[in-house]
Amino acid sequence: MTPNKKPNTPKKKSNKTLFLAIGIIAIILIGIGAYIMFGQSTNQPANTMPTPTPTTSPSVSPTPDPNYVNATKVLLQTSVGNITLELRTDKPITSGNFQNLVEQGKYDGTVFHRVIAGFMIQGGAITSESIPTIPDEIGNNNRNLPYTIAMAKTSDPNSATSQFFINVADNGNNPIDAQGTKFDSVYTIFGKVISGQSVVDAIANAPVTSNSYEQNSTPINPVTVIKATILL
Repeated sequence: MTPNKKPNTPKKKSNKTLFLAIGIIAIILIGIGAYIMFGQSTNQPANTMPTPTPTTSPSVSPTPDPNYVNATKVLLQTSVGNITLELRTDKPITSGNFQNLVEQGKYDGTVFHRVIAGFMIQGGAITSESIPTIPDEIGNNNRNLPYTIAMAKTSDPNSATSQFFINVADNGNNPIDAQGTKFDSVYTIFGKVISGQSVVDAIANAPVTSNSYEQNSTPINPVTVIKATILL
């Protein structure tokens, strides 16, 4: 008998073919995933909110006071500290008189001889010689506000010479007589304190004693103006 032959059986595929198929499938899957991810990222809505940037407020320069344009400054070196004054340019007679006395050294060694807390400090008495009087310059905007400087005078018009006072309160509406005449209509304001307000306050609040014409206004230890100087 002829021996029986083995039936035909399919041959196994090679490993190489299997690995190639797996690689192709992997490449396809990676491509699909990349497409999905890229498509999602490109389809995101654009950010419509602008990126905030810091902004600064425009600088606003203060309007210069026309009464103090190119104003002269005066330094009063006192025994308790320095006071810097700025002189008004719209009161040329009064400011000019004060400046001339400073330049001549007339205020050096004078004292604040009359001080009243909550009211004013007064100085500038020159006893070595007679100082000519000057006319009043009331004009416009003549306000006895805190830390403004005014000429002291008698009750007569145009009687100011060298004495001055620095307000430490708003004295504009204070009456000076029985008729109710106001400070602002009598005493010429010719400048203001721009530095040393604390020194002015210290002088105003210093201990005082009584005198022959009013109570409690003579400093027990008067403050001396060591030197008055024009600042350039």
